[in-house]
Amino acid sequence: MAITNERAAGHEFLRELAGDAYYPPHLVERGRAVLRALCERIEAERPAGLGELYALTHAATEEFNELAEDFEEADSEIETVARDAIGADFAFVAAAYGFAEADVEELIAPRDW
Repeated sequence: MAITNERAAGHEFLRELAGDAYYPPHLVERGRAVLRALCERIEAERPAGLGELYALTHAATEEFNELAEDFEEADSEIETVARDAIGADFAFVAAAYGFAEADVEELIAPRDW
């Protein structure tokens, strides 16, 4: 499914991590895929409120939790720069889909990175 939201479709997810040798490109791409899939799920499921949105973002956050293990295996990690970039992109997604009031910490509440 292609992302139909123009803001989301044109957004370069995890831009801050791209090109930085500390972050393996294939893992950055997997993170981008998680965020694109989140957009697709929001478009398919059309959450009616923050609770429904948080359920979707929490599932995506769990995927980042799994991805964090792969970063560690590649002698990298989801550290401050990466955490900020991921959190900012979750906030961007929420705002792009009409949930500008979403709490960033709640969007990624189940994170363990």
